[in-house]
Formats: sequence, C-alpha cells, structure tokens
Amino acid sequence: MKTVFVPTQAKALNSLLDKARHRNIVIESADGERFVLASIKQWQGFDVGDSDDFTEEAKSTAQNKKLAKAMADRRMKDKGEPRLTAAQVRKEIGLE
Repeated sequence: MKTVFVPTQAKALNSLLDKARHRNIVIESADGERFVLASIKQWQGFDVGDSDDFTEEAKSTAQNKKLAKAMADRRMKDKGEPRLTAAQVRKEIGLE
C-alpha cells in the first residue's frame, strides 16, 4: 500500500476527506470503477519488504520485531474475551 499526502490546496479532495472522517464514502470514477474512502485512524501498517517471492516475504515478516510486538499486544488485549466458533457466527448472522 502506498501513502499519498494531500496538500491543503487540494480543496475538493480535502472536502471528501473531511466527509470520510464521519462516514465511509464510495467514489465512482467516470469509467464506473469504484473506490472506498474510509478513515483508518486505528490502522497500523508494517513494511516487511517488496519481494515477489513468498518465502522471502514470509521470512521478512517473521523478522519484523515491531509487527511481532503489535501482534503480542493484540493477543494480550483479547485474552479473557469470549470467542465465537464458526458455527456460532453463522447462526448469529442467519446463515444456519
């Protein structure tokens, strides 16, 4: 994923970003392709490399200490909360 910085002079785009702070937006281009503009305030990204080789990417990911810490923190935060089985989720959303 690439980050693009929007200058303050881009009034139309900044207006859309302001709206997306409150509610997700679907943007449709002139050729009909759709895009989602959504705030990801709580999102964390981790750069692990740009290799097309899966083995190389898996190795880089496994060595990413920042990612490992974030995953451990997340695991600790989730402890004690009830877990649902796949069958419970299907039932809850009406698929069974």
